[in-house]
Amino acid sequence: MKATMRERVIGVDCSGAKDAGRRIWVALGTTTRERLHIESCQPAQHLPGSGRARAEALSALGDLILAENRCAVGLDFPFGLPRALVVYDDWEWFVLGFPRDYASPEALRAACLSAAEGRELKRLTDRQTQTPFSPYNIRLYRQTFYGIRDLLRPLVITDRARVLPMQEPAEDMPWLLEICPASTLKRAMLYTPYKGRGDSHRCARNRALAALERRAIAIQDPAIRSIIVDDTGGDALDSVIAAVATFQSLGGSLPGAPHSSNRYAIEGLVYLGDPETLRPEWNSS
Repeated sequence: MKATMRERVIGVDCSGAKDAGRRIWVALGTTTRERLHIESCQPAQHLPGSGRARAEALSALGDLILAENRCAVGLDFPFGLPRALVVYDDWEWFVLGFPRDYASPEALRAACLSAAEGRELKRLTDRQTQTPFSPYNIRLYRQTFYGIRDLLRPLVITDRARVLPMQEPAEDMPWLLEICPASTLKRAMLYTPYKGRGDSHRCARNRALAALERRAIAIQDPAIRSIIVDDTGGDALDSVIAAVATFQSLGGSLPGAPHSSNRYAIEGLVYLGDPETLRPEWNSS
């Protein structure tokens, strides 16, 4: 389907850590035809009703999504597993049965490794968009587990949001899209290591953000820009990139729920936005 612009866009850099409230970052913006105006960028623990604990932060994030209603949300965790590891022919059934099938993050990783004979399989979309890890990689499996169980599932089972492209978009509900900030930057040739305390890392964050400002976003408050550049973990910048990829994906054709024979219908799809729009002007000052 041809995407209709959503007035509000949320970009989220997720975490499965116990203190996820301080590790999850949330960028919130309002759209115009050509720009996404970033109005806030903050850790999830600062959301209403939130805290440092993972359960509090994910609950507050869900509340924010519902409060914004007709919004589009970019989330940087896998929405599914490789098709070979899923016994269901319907993604919604996979989500409904998730807590029963996987009692813990460790159970998820163990079950996937066992079924894959010790290999870390990737989804079709992971290979196409060159995401760094398998959904059950040691660095990602907790994020996958809690993202699906504690964020997506409550919204899906109450039919209060639509997860793309596995579900048909509904005009009166939030749309949730899977995003990979690193892949978005790499596809746009903007990626240099930016997570760290060194001068080179800060310079890389500043350069990436400046490229986004030239082509896709506007930040009126200089304090927000400082927050993004000064965050040494790069999580604040990742949330903004997630928002940009989501915003730009709205300008094209968003697939509705594909046929069950389509790999994306079970595994999910990573949305990268428009790399050409983000490509840097190498000869500019």
